[in-house]
Amino acid sequence: MVAALTLTAALVTVGPTPAAAAEIPCPKPKIAKPSAPPRPAPPADDPVAMRVGGDALATHGLVIPAGARQPPAVTATTWMVADLDTGEVLGACGPHVHQTPASVQKTLLAATAIDRLDPRQKVRIVPSDLDIEPNSSAVGIVVGGTYPISTLWLGLLLNSGNDAANALARMAGGGGADGVARTVAAMNAKARELGAFQTHAVTPSGLDGKGQFTSSYDLALIARVCFANADFRKYVLTRTARMPAQPARKVAGFQFQNENKLIYNYPGAMGGKTGFTTVARHSYVGAAQRGGRRLVVTLLGAEARPMRGWQQGAALLDWGFAQPRGSSVGHLVTPAEVAAPTGDPATEKATTGAAGTAATPPTGPRGLPVLAAVAVAVALAALPLLLLLVQRRRRRLDG
Repeated sequence: MVAALTLTAALVTVGPTPAAAAEIPCPKPKIAKPSAPPRPAPPADDPVAMRVGGDALATHGLVIPAGARQPPAVTATTWMVADLDTGEVLGACGPHVHQTPASVQKTLLAATAIDRLDPRQKVRIVPSDLDIEPNSSAVGIVVGGTYPISTLWLGLLLNSGNDAANALARMAGGGGADGVARTVAAMNAKARELGAFQTHAVTPSGLDGKGQFTSSYDLALIARVCFANADFRKYVLTRTARMPAQPARKVAGFQFQNENKLIYNYPGAMGGKTGFTTVARHSYVGAAQRGGRRLVVTLLGAEARPMRGWQQGAALLDWGFAQPRGSSVGHLVTPAEVAAPTGDPATEKATTGAAGTAATPPTGPRGLPVLAAVAVAVALAALPLLLLLVQRRRRRLDG
């Protein structure tokens, strides 16, 4: 019993918060303030979630390795550059700060559903698939039309089709009227599985929804899953695709192209995803390979001038490739770390890493609030039994 209580205490204890240091402002160009709707109020910072991947990442400002040159000035509110293979975080600006995602949320849909759907399967489009915000991005599927799943993925990732997002989410959720809702729930479960604790999806497409947020760190976790998938890599590098004709609906076929300009202009580009809404502003996820390294860049809350989102991503990738191998300020946690907490302070320190240094090879994640609450509940449930045993012992002694 005492051992159980000790384990509970270990799970509840997450260690002291590092002494607050002055935040370093992220380099930004001087631009005129854009005319845009106010951004939704984000949730309060969670001190534990802010430290996922390393204590140094718990900042709203700039974090780069000691001795690294200044990163480029970009308009993105938050950004991150990380190594897809080693998981090292090379640098970031407010990596765990909540932001609205726009269409880069489609990468979470892909991470959740791409393995659930047969790319050869044909899908018949229903009216609810076209239930999207007026004038928002659509690839042009028609009600009653029939399309291969692979074509819908291309429409989603190349042309940012919100109509394709609804159709794919409906099918991944079983194809019924509740299919989209089921898939959105699965997207949120996937985010928790990955350790993307700032991410909450409300729509499968990234169209703005109340309470919908993500972070540049979370997007890097999600991108790591996506780029591990061969179909995803093939889709996001496709330059042009064709939407098949629908003779029964008297709709001709047409060609559409990849809107991610990185693949046309950046040597070694692996593809990615663009995003924009008037509330979220511009968001971007992109990856490239050079010299045996594969880096990913994520950014949120950017403006299109003086550089578009993909150009800001390219500049940050250049900066990342210039960093020496092994330099980092934290790491991308793995699902195994998230799923296997130990409550051991030494293990937790290895998982988060010391502030301003590279994290040591992870063996388990930081204690998570939900797990801590469960542990406390177990301990409280055991207390009556402990008291009963004590009372019986006293009765025997009194007798």
